[in-house]
Amino acid sequence: MPTAILTGASRGLGLALARALARDGWRLVIDGRDAAALMAARDELAELTEVIALAGDVSDERHRRDLVAAAGPRIDALVNNASVLGPSPQPALADYPLAALDEVYRVNVVAPLALAQLAIPHLAEGGRIVNVTSDAAVEPYEGWGGYGSSKAALEQLSAILAAERPGLRVYAVDPGDMRTRLHQEAFPGEDISDRPPPEESVPGLLALVFGERPSGRYRARELAGIEA
Repeated sequence: MPTAILTGASRGLGLALARALARDGWRLVIDGRDAAALMAARDELAELTEVIALAGDVSDERHRRDLVAAAGPRIDALVNNASVLGPSPQPALADYPLAALDEVYRVNVVAPLALAQLAIPHLAEGGRIVNVTSDAAVEPYEGWGGYGSSKAALEQLSAILAAERPGLRVYAVDPGDMRTRLHQEAFPGEDISDRPPPEESVPGLLALVFGERPSGRYRARELAGIEA
């Protein structure tokens, strides 16, 4: 039974991916900051597979160590999905509160690398590290300086880690716009019902978890054949 650590799995894309992996027989170690939502996800997933749910924040070192300890001794995939947007509505960089920016970077950049550092000794040859990113990492969207720059940093960390660890497959994957709580936070008061559900991005992520593509940056919907 392959084992995956999947962060931010209490709702949205994380939960959608967890469901797909559970149906395929993966053993899951999941986390989320909302304990009630995470336990509800655990109860659902436990009907399909073995699942360990640990409520907590990925920016907390002890929590990260607990995740890896629960998954070991062998880890087949680490999916760094947990993210924070930062202030909502998004401020311009000239006015961005630096304390908030520090939190965004701790969750979106430092925590995924820290988890990877802990997981790598347990990853089998060819093991996967999947870092969920955004088109905001490569496009200069006005008002997205904090979140976008954090995802750009995550993508560069992914690329360098892949170069340094050629025996692993390290992916940065852009899931595209989705109808999720984080996306709603980015557009407070707006109707985002036209965005596709996160389930549409899952096939692209599974293509990376199960496939033999080289390390690199991918767009989930292109992998799924939804976008050219």
